[in-house]
Amino acid sequence: MDQADTALTVHTSAQPATLLCVDDEANILSALKRLFRPHGYRVLTALSGEQGLKLLGETGVDLVISDMRMPEMDGASFLEQVRQRWPDTMRILLTGYSDITSTVAAVNRGEIYRYISKPWLDDDVVMVVRQAFELKGLALEKARLVELTRKQNLELAKLNAGLEDIVTQRTAALHEALDSLEQAHGNLKKSFFTSITVFSNLIELRQGAAVHSRRVADHARRIAKRMKLGNLETQDIAVAALLRDIGKLALPDRLAGKPVEMLSGEERREFTKHPVKGQAALMALEQLAGAARLIRSQHERYDGMGYPDRLSGSEIPLGARILAVASDYDGLQRGLVTNRWLSTAQAQAFIVDSRGKRYDPYVVDAFVDAVGVTAAQPAPVAEVQITPARLRSGMVLTRDMVTRDGILLLSRDHVVDAALIKIIREYEENDAHPVNVHVRAMNGG
Repeated sequence: MDQADTALTVHTSAQPATLLCVDDEANILSALKRLFRPHGYRVLTALSGEQGLKLLGETGVDLVISDMRMPEMDGASFLEQVRQRWPDTMRILLTGYSDITSTVAAVNRGEIYRYISKPWLDDDVVMVVRQAFELKGLALEKARLVELTRKQNLELAKLNAGLEDIVTQRTAALHEALDSLEQAHGNLKKSFFTSITVFSNLIELRQGAAVHSRRVADHARRIAKRMKLGNLETQDIAVAALLRDIGKLALPDRLAGKPVEMLSGEERREFTKHPVKGQAALMALEQLAGAARLIRSQHERYDGMGYPDRLSGSEIPLGARILAVASDYDGLQRGLVTNRWLSTAQAQAFIVDSRGKRYDPYVVDAFVDAVGVTAAQPAPVAEVQITPARLRSGMVLTRDMVTRDGILLLSRDHVVDAALIKIIREYEENDAHPVNVHVRAMNGG
């Protein structure tokens, strides 16, 4: 079988293609059967249009070849009925040179694929039929692909709808998880600073300088804000302010709370080791590494006469330069820097007079602006003062709960529960001193 023959059978699957040849001359039908049978087709014949329609109604036919000139029903009328009743059947017309008008009618009414002029060349007829089947195969494949695409699009639409639902659900779950994580982070951050404050109070308890560190931290934050420092840098400064004296816990009792100016030479040498010890005490905590560095440099002087590393100017970390001003400002008013207590105005004057010597000039300028500015106050909260006996679970503190010695027991906004209430009541009983608690006023009094 040559290449043309192979192409003729490409369209077939399990069943050979069926051809119907219609002509009123038996010899022409015989010639067509002889022409197509070697190519593997199933060939049917009919001597009239009526016989052809009957065969079409009884069996499936892939292609019809009809003569134009036939009695009773010509080829144009026959092929028109084939188009109407079996539109998927390919249609080819056999016609003579003198039948051009009828041929045009057959093309228009029967929508034929091709017409073949008599007498024909066998190879031409075989080629036309092969091309007709190829065209039909392409049409069937196109229809199959269109239907397959339609089904796949429907499935894809269902899948997309399902995916959208999954994405919506996953997104909602993610938002919920993020909200929970944010809340947990907020609680952790609050607990972290509360713990820092408690440690600060323990440090101050030994030195007898209650709430000093909290005031220093407040001054330092205000100066940092004036200098437009970032949140993380400001946080390190505040933490360093609260824990700046942690290294003093290693000092002997005779040095605790003693003004620096009153220290002897030997005492001063021992005292100046506390910044390094303070940094070392916090080395294991990665979160406090920045604050620990500031604690080490808090006693450096702008003129290079400080300790422990004799740093000067910009060599000193900016946070440490801020910490020095804030710490000395409060310490001057408590007799912790000189051997006498200074008034607020005197302490401010001391800081300004030491500009460019002890302190960074730019930090002093920010300090001057900050101390004259009243910090923005939060919106007033309706509160009531009660005794521990009246505390109930779920009440919210509106102020820090501090002992008469300045020790922080619970921070503001803490929600008390039964266990905490028991501890507070026991503390009041053991201290033998009334404890007043400020809580958020409840609706109804």
